[in-house]
Amino acid sequence: MMIASPTFHYKITEEGLTVETLLKEKWEVGKKTVHQLRMAKSIYDAAGAAVDWKEPLELGTVLRFTFPEVASAYIPEEPQTLDVLWEDEHLLVARKPAGMATHPDHSDGTGTFMNRMMGFIHREGGKYAEHVQRLDKGTGGLLVVAKHPIAKGLLDRMMEQNEVTRTYQAEVDGRLNRMRGSLKYPIGRDRHHPTRRRVSPNGQSAVTHFHILKRLEDSTVIEARLDTGRTHQIRVHFSHIGHPIKGDTLYGGSETEDGHYRLTAVKVSFVHPITQEPLTIE
Repeated sequence: MMIASPTFHYKITEEGLTVETLLKEKWEVGKKTVHQLRMAKSIYDAAGAAVDWKEPLELGTVLRFTFPEVASAYIPEEPQTLDVLWEDEHLLVARKPAGMATHPDHSDGTGTFMNRMMGFIHREGGKYAEHVQRLDKGTGGLLVVAKHPIAKGLLDRMMEQNEVTRTYQAEVDGRLNRMRGSLKYPIGRDRHHPTRRRVSPNGQSAVTHFHILKRLEDSTVIEARLDTGRTHQIRVHFSHIGHPIKGDTLYGGSETEDGHYRLTAVKVSFVHPITQEPLTIE
């Protein structure tokens, strides 16, 4: 199969917009990507002619963007366990199984979600895929993946500005008394452990909102929504209040039969960075 450069189309919806204004002001694309696009003459109109970057475009003009020098480095693997729930030419949302790392730790690593994702992208004829957020290895659920560098930059900025709402379900040890609440504890590294985090007055601000879905005999099922995306945030917060996630032995949770902890990313909501379509994927 011929592996194609990342490509997408965009329809001009503002009278008099130029390519330069679209890239630099509307999308705030990074200087490196703008330079690559300019040098490669990578933006065309519907007839396949190169577009003048400073020429105002008519309403309804369709632009075609290509990235001839861009490819992701993940080694592609057969995507047999990959479940894609939503996709267009800019991004996709897929489900990561619990127990699988989001990405490899080094360039020739394999066996991760992004290796399977690269296999899926290759099968579609593409060669670029980059995760926008990550989930801990033990956490299953939804991940957003960008299919070209402009979508990646826009989605990264949306994550930084808390414009992507991520909702999780978890089963925590013990019976929570409060039906709902917000956990506002800063999180920092645990200097006594290489990967663990802890609530620390000198840590980064972290806010987790939750409400109870049901109470079980010795545990509570909750839904949690993040205002911030700190490493291990939900795990640290609920451990801190004495209700660690079931199976999360790193943070004091009780053991489970399958060894996985009970935390799943169940919903993601955001406004599509290119089409401006409101999206909620569950």
